[in-house]
Amino acid sequence: MSTEIKKTNGSGKCPVMHGGITKAGESNTSRLWPNSLNLDILHQHDTKTNPLPKFDYKKEVKKLNFKKLKKDLLKLMTDSQEWWPADLGNYNGLMVRLTWHQVGTYREFDGRPNVGSHRFSPQDSWPDNTNLDKARRLLWPIKKKYGNKLSWSDLMCLAGTMAYEQAGFKTFGFSFGREDIWEPEKDVYWGKETVPLAVDRYSDPQDRSSLEAPLAASHFQLVYVNPQGVDGKPDPIRTAMDVRETFGRMGMNDVETAALTIGGHSIGRAHGNGNPDNLGPEPAGADIHEQGFGWNQENGTGANQITSGLEGAWTTNPDKWDHQYLDLLLNYKWESRKSPAGAWQWEPINLEEEKKPVDLADPKKKARLMFTDADMAMAMDPEYRKISEQFYNDPKFFEDSFARAWFKLTHRTMGSKQNYIGPWAPKEDLIWQGNVKPAKKKYNIKKVKKMIAATSLSTSDLIITAWDSARTYRKTDKRGGANGARIRLAPMKDWDGNEPKRLSKVLKVLEKIAKKTGASIADTIILAGTVGLEKAIKKGGFKVKVPFRPGRGDASQEQTEVKSFKWLEPYHDGFRNYVKTDYSAMPEELLLERASLMGLTAKEMTVLIGGMRVLGTNHGGTQHGVFTDNVGALTNDFFVNLTDMKYIWKPTGKNSYDVISRKSGKTKFTATRADLVLGSNSILRSYAEVYAQDDNKKKFVNDFVEVWTKIMNADLPQLH
Repeated sequence: MSTEIKKTNGSGKCPVMHGGITKAGESNTSRLWPNSLNLDILHQHDTKTNPLPKFDYKKEVKKLNFKKLKKDLLKLMTDSQEWWPADLGNYNGLMVRLTWHQVGTYREFDGRPNVGSHRFSPQDSWPDNTNLDKARRLLWPIKKKYGNKLSWSDLMCLAGTMAYEQAGFKTFGFSFGREDIWEPEKDVYWGKETVPLAVDRYSDPQDRSSLEAPLAASHFQLVYVNPQGVDGKPDPIRTAMDVRETFGRMGMNDVETAALTIGGHSIGRAHGNGNPDNLGPEPAGADIHEQGFGWNQENGTGANQITSGLEGAWTTNPDKWDHQYLDLLLNYKWESRKSPAGAWQWEPINLEEEKKPVDLADPKKKARLMFTDADMAMAMDPEYRKISEQFYNDPKFFEDSFARAWFKLTHRTMGSKQNYIGPWAPKEDLIWQGNVKPAKKKYNIKKVKKMIAATSLSTSDLIITAWDSARTYRKTDKRGGANGARIRLAPMKDWDGNEPKRLSKVLKVLEKIAKKTGASIADTIILAGTVGLEKAIKKGGFKVKVPFRPGRGDASQEQTEVKSFKWLEPYHDGFRNYVKTDYSAMPEELLLERASLMGLTAKEMTVLIGGMRVLGTNHGGTQHGVFTDNVGALTNDFFVNLTDMKYIWKPTGKNSYDVISRKSGKTKFTATRADLVLGSNSILRSYAEVYAQDDNKKKFVNDFVEVWTKIMNADLPQLH
């Protein structure tokens, strides 16, 4: 997972992480064979790790006493506990930071990570998350009280929202429904660096857009950017570049980025009033008697606490929402100074005594007021300056912008609003949600299938179009998929992976059928795949009905945020033997990445590949991996020939192989690494052998239909 990710031709970035290669030392297998393919990313979050395997959180959370929960959280903000005293009796800033750092690692490249991963290593022990272990423990009494009806993931997101409410800010709303995970995610690439805060992720350090994909943070184990400046050196103009790139990779525009920076720092304070060398080890490195706590130090609470190393509040009253931040930002001169902990920060020149915040150690004294380098970027970068001045002159616009941006930040992984739960969920449609209204017209499914079957479209055309429409769904942030039929809209209709000319021909036929029957285009596309697959099953000698679930609607171009949806483009799809260009990542690694994003297990990935090959669905009609003489029939021929020792396999290029008959010496088939990995990897071969057996021909068909249906229905809201 630490391999460099970039196109070998140097013309751009590979949009995925290297999830398939193990690190030496992880297991006996990886120690002996460090390049072995690691399938853990397809086996994570197994039911065996879940202490509540049959628990339906989406159903149970609706039973929460929402009013009482809100009351308890608001009370917590000023209900200090002796073991971790609040800043001047208020936890608002701490809880905002907990929520911010939980959701702020989201990146549009792959929709990762899961918000619940903040409870586990490595995130719980990042230096950027210092003392957030205390915030989670402060929330424990509330989690204990509401139990299974309230997930940690929902609670940690809600805590910051309630902190703003307690501070006097009216938020945009909140939705419940984030289910907990019970182990660290195995498929999140955090960067090739091994030392905290190291930077080795820019192909050109002067070009901040050259940040390695899919990363968003500027430093290893930072959530956003270095608060002291690029490489720890104050330079707000350069920091603005990092801020714009990082937040842009989270799906935020300049207005949203400025609103989050300004609103995020309108309450709370930073802590760096001491020697950072006195901090104890992080939670993952602490002794067993610390019970999961990290960064412990003598007299390490209150006035002497150390988190970021910066010291001071952003405003005079850090526990209350007001607009003073913008007044300070735009109407004062600032200079760069060192905090008591030795961190670079900005402090206002000639600040009036009455505007200084209260000292934590002695309320009768005044303390310093400070800004980070990212704060100063809001005044010194020309575009951010314009937005800041607009916010300053129009406070209502600022508050609305921040409320919406905060809601987007905390709900980006929840998909459409049809997944929202609870009385505080806003009703308004927001374009980034990707909402699709379900079709209301009833139609005759049998009639639609009959009309599709009567067209001149080939079986492979029907199956490919349905697959391409559905394969964009990502379980990580519930985006993409067949609902909405966005494959007919920009940018999807023009993606190379969708073969635009072929796609256009098929869509013209299917759209006419949809119009005549009253079916949505989205349903018609999936029904076309059903018709094609049932034909292929019959041709293979079996009779198996392919389940179909109606209810998809059609999105419009106006409902499709092109900039956001572009990240769903399949630059690789091992199921159709497609890789857009050469990457340093091997095709089998890319295959695991796509399977992981789609929520597939290793067995499901195996059966899908075997079926898609014999169905003749390869991109561009290539014959690689089509190990059958009966193309278009759903048979287990791929696995039979893959495991047959009458063939030998000979490399003919970086990603091409000839399958040669031992007897005749002639080439029978051709293949790619995405084909041969199912025979070379011992685990995947064990699955391939199951499907190659004479007694499992029917099992293969049934298993293929099951996983096909899973993909086709993945984005239907009622299934989440």
